Amino acid sequence: MAKPPLTLYLAAPRGFCAGVDRAIKIVEMALEKWGAPVYVRHEIVHNKFVVDGLRDRGAVFVKELDECPDDRPVIFSAHGVPKAVPAKAEQRQMVYVDATCPLVSKVHIEAERHARNGLQMVMIGHAGHPETIGTMGQLPEGEVLLVETVEDVTKIEPRDAEKLAFITQTTLSVDDTADVVAALQARFPSIVGPHKEDICYATTNRQGAVKEMAPKADAMLVIGAPNSSNSKRLVEVGRAAGCTYAQLVQRATDIDWRALDGIGSIGITAGASAPEVLVNEVIDAFRARFDVTVEQVETAQENVEFKVPRVLREPA
Repeated sequence: MAKPPLTLYLAAPRGFCAGVDRAIKIVEMALEKWGAPVYVRHEIVHNKFVVDGLRDRGAVFVKELDECPDDRPVIFSAHGVPKAVPAKAEQRQMVYVDATCPLVSKVHIEAERHARNGLQMVMIGHAGHPETIGTMGQLPEGEVLLVETVEDVTKIEPRDAEKLAFITQTTLSVDDTADVVAALQARFPSIVGPHKEDICYATTNRQGAVKEMAPKADAMLVIGAPNSSNSKRLVEVGRAAGCTYAQLVQRATDIDWRALDGIGSIGITAGASAPEVLVNEVIDAFRARFDVTVEQVETAQENVEFKVPRVLREPA
């Protein structure tokens, strides 16, 4: 029986960003240099497939530093950690490697600079997300006020409305964040913002490709983890851009085929921590059921690369 035709729009850029690439490479190189086990505080990146693969090679994922022995290396995840964590590792004389994405570190440095200048910080971010916890943990308790929504902006009580600066999580929705920034600037006209927005190039580019692709597609799938902020934002951006059926799937086995019955086109993208092998698995699943024509929707090209820390480039 002939398969129904399907146009598959493939977003570019999609998948791994430079920060994720570097973080995974750090764990792989640490395993090569020091052998297993190497401990990793929190998931190195938010993707089960990636974490399971590294676990099979000897990485041990823990929630807190207390769960790590003193005599094995520990790696901090790409999302960044509060200042207290490396301080504690140094106190215990542990070997540690910080895999924090350089673009997250840039926000940390920015927060510290503003604090030195006597400004209190407002962070736009998601409560409880490791990146938010890490960034807020760069400064003493009470120095960073967290807002998630425009409504939150009306409720915060800063020490001095004239001495404020704002920073943001790097994986937010560009459009939603713009609304929150506008609300902050309306309520606190003298608030200081970053020179260049904190939302990273990869988040911005992946959302841009989705905005271009979504109106053309009957449905859209984002390959990514349910705890991945940037992947969840891609689903929201797809819906806002006119694709009413936009869903997050971890891999091909999660696809709800009944919901896709009768579609003529599908948009596919992947969050910044989802490997290309999972994208190919999803495309193969569609090829098995449809006569697929792939059209790439490219809105930007990326050639960013971050070096791994020197300790891993030196011989053991």
